[in-house]
Order: sequence, then C-alpha cells, then structure tokens
Amino acid sequence: MITLKNLTFGYADKLIFDQLSATLDSSWKMVLVGKNGRGKTTLMKLLSGELKGSGQIWSDQLFRYFPQKINDKTQLTQYILDELYEAKAWEIKREMTVLGLSETILWQPFDTLSGGEQTKVLLIGLFLNDAYFPLIDEPTNHLDIASRKQIANYLKQQKSGYIVTSHDRQFLEDVGDHLLAIERNDIQLLTTTYSGYEADKKRRDAFEWSQNSKLKSEISRLKKSAKAKADWSQDREKEKSGNPKAKGSGSVLDKGFIGARAARQMKKAKGLSQRMDKDIKEKAKLLKNIEKVDPLTMCYTPTHHHTVIDEADIQLNRFDRTFFNPINIQLNRGEVIAITGENGIGKSLLLTYMYQLAINKGLKVSYLSQIDDDNQGDLYAFSEKYQLDYTEFLNNLRKLGVERHVFQQNIEEMSLGQQKKVALAKSLSESATVYIWDEPLNYLDIDNQHQLVTLLKSIKPTMLVVEHDARFISEVADNIIILEPTKNQENK
Repeated sequence: MITLKNLTFGYADKLIFDQLSATLDSSWKMVLVGKNGRGKTTLMKLLSGELKGSGQIWSDQLFRYFPQKINDKTQLTQYILDELYEAKAWEIKREMTVLGLSETILWQPFDTLSGGEQTKVLLIGLFLNDAYFPLIDEPTNHLDIASRKQIANYLKQQKSGYIVTSHDRQFLEDVGDHLLAIERNDIQLLTTTYSGYEADKKRRDAFEWSQNSKLKSEISRLKKSAKAKADWSQDREKEKSGNPKAKGSGSVLDKGFIGARAARQMKKAKGLSQRMDKDIKEKAKLLKNIEKVDPLTMCYTPTHHHTVIDEADIQLNRFDRTFFNPINIQLNRGEVIAITGENGIGKSLLLTYMYQLAINKGLKVSYLSQIDDDNQGDLYAFSEKYQLDYTEFLNNLRKLGVERHVFQQNIEEMSLGQQKKVALAKSLSESATVYIWDEPLNYLDIDNQHQLVTLLKSIKPTMLVVEHDARFISEVADNIIILEPTKNQENK
C-alpha cells in the first residue's frame, strides 16, 4: 500500500498540493491525468524522494522513477543497464525480446540508439524487482504509433502495479485500471478507464455549468443578506453609544433596552452569518472543478480550387538512402491528410518537401515544425516579423494556457512547452491556404488536444499533418497515408 497523509508542496509562486491525503493499492495500474502545471511530475518526484514536501508518505515498496537520469550517455547500453538495475543477463534479454529489441544494441553506445530504443531500454528494468514500484512519466514522448502500442501491451501484461502519465489518450485508455485525476481544486481517485473518466467529467461539467448561474445568484443573495444583518448590528451599536441629549439616540435611559435588544439581535445575526458562510462555501464547492477551455481561432483562407495539391510517385532520397516506397498525394480543399509511419522513415522530410512544393505552386502555407530554434525575441517583434494580428496571436497563446506574465519574456527564455505553444499560436494566426503541421501535439496537455480537435472539425482546413497520437488522427483525419519502408530499409 501507498499512503499519503497531509502532503503539502509548492513552489515560490504557486501551491501545488495542500494537505493531500490518499491511499493507493500498489497492485493498481494507475494513470495520472491533469492539465500541464497541475503537478503530475511533481507528485511522482515527491513519491520518489527527489522533491521534499511536508506531510507523510508511507509505502512498503521503494519507488523507481522513469525516465532515469543517465550521467554518461556515451557508455555502452549494457553498462548503463548494469548501473541502473541489479538484474541477471537472461532477465534483461527476456524483456528485450518482449519489447522487440535486438540484443546487439547492448554493445552500442546508448546515445546512438533511437529515441524509441532508448525508451524501451530504460523500461526494461522497471518490473524486474518486486521491491520497487514504478513511476512512469511520459513514456510515449517521441515514439511512433507502433512503439506506443508495443509499450502499452508491455505495461498491460505486467502483474504488478504502477503509476503512469502521458498525453496520449489512447495509450492512457489501454494501460490503466484505476485513474488519479488532479483537477482544479481537488484530486479524484476512480476505478475506471480514461474514457470512463472523460465521460464522467463531461457529465459533471455539464451539470455544474447548468447550475452555474443559479448558484452564483444564490451565493450573491446570501452574501447580501449576511451583510445586511451585520450592518444592522453595527447600527444598533451606534445607537447604543449615541448622543445622550437626543431622545432615542442612545441616552442613558435607552442604553439598557437597546443594549439588551442589540445583544440578542447580534447573537442571532452572528449565528445566521455563520450558517450563511457555511452555506456559501458548500454551494461554491459545486463549481470548483469546472475547466473553462476557450475555443481557438484559425486564419484559414480556402482556395477556390477543389484540388490543392496533386503529386504522384513521391519518393525521397538523401545521400545513399531511399526513405519509403513511392506514394501519391492528392490534397483537396478542406481535407486533412495524416501521414504515419515508423520513426526514421522520413515523415518530417516529406513535410518539408511538400512545403516547398506548395510554395512553388504559389500557395500560402503555414508550416509548424517539431522544433524551431529561429523563434526568438519578444512576442511583439515576433508577430511583426510574421505579419500576425498581435491581438489574435496573444489570444490564442492565452487560450493554450500560457500565463500573461510569460508574454513579457523573450521566446528563447520560455520553457520548451511554452515555445511550442508560441509556434502553434503563430501558425493558427497566419493567413494560409494550406497548413503543414509536424507533430503538433508535442508538449500539449489533453485539454489543448481537445481544443485542436474541436477547431479542426469546425474550420475544416486544408492540411497535411504528422502525428503519433492515434486518437487525434482518428478524430481529425479524412485520409491517412502510411509510409512503407523500401526493401533495402527492411533488410537493415
């Protein structure tokens, strides 16, 4: 069992957890969800001991946090595994087989492995020792769809429990039997899948919104009534000590009567005020977990042509490598085409090719890359450089969850998540005929993902998109192109 009692932790400018208490069964496979900044990683680091808060944490197991910190990534993978885990060679090789890893990578430097291979290697030892409880933070980052499914299956088949967090909704659906939700004003522990939580959250939010106006009016009425009672009591006190020469103003003859009456009324008023305060707090609780998510805007300017891009037999080469089998792309107005394929097959390369092709055709294109180090300087100069409507640009940034005080920072000083949102807000605020997006969901929490899905379904832009989130693709894509490796690549 894992027990948290009165756990409190915060940073200089923000309280994250306040008197958190919970009891968790270590056999549960728990998915941890919540908006960015709510404390998912913080909770894991409090459990692992990397961060210290007040309160108490009891557990009959030690905690092991993923991803582990690797001091020297140039070491051979075998040596890194030896440092991280006390495991027998045959146990390591057994887990590698389950995860589809070749034993040859054990004798490669860790930093030469792909992102997916590194993730799988670090997962290998999490379940080899029952003395440890795994805390798995974002294992799906930079993984293709096939690898995400493979890791989900690996976690599902484990006999022991864990806590895992991810921004991939389908992954969360697949790997959990319990759910821990860090909401706006409390934490909920539920015996459900992610989709069950999502449906329940929608029902709760819908009910709370329907009660919103009524409750606010009732709270306002109670506050006014409490204030009126308090004002009456204060007026009686003034009468009691009023001008003794004026009749009825608190003279010596009136003080006894007024004092006794005022005392009785003040006692009643105080009791009523306390009851009202309690009532106000109880009613306010009903509104506490509504998440207000504002809709994004997009400056899509559709062309009058039905077919926007029509290109056949696309096959890309770099140096001596051919990346994928030939494909055809016909992109029509108002169509979203998703491009999928294993990591390293050339999806990003294809997008840059399609971007240049569209530019050469005279199309207005908004391109969102995975990483853009050229985004620098203050936001106003940035918006001027790209001819953005500054107000709309800032509005989209704010709706994506970037706090207003961050607007004063230079882009290069922001966190990677904030920089990603700057790039996304830029693309949304650019007037374009075609949008080309490379992994737009990186660093976005699930509420942000819902915002994008709602926007794309509503606007129906012309778009090419690469994304590893299977649920996002199923929700927004009209067509899917799967890049297949060439025979030479398969044999490598």
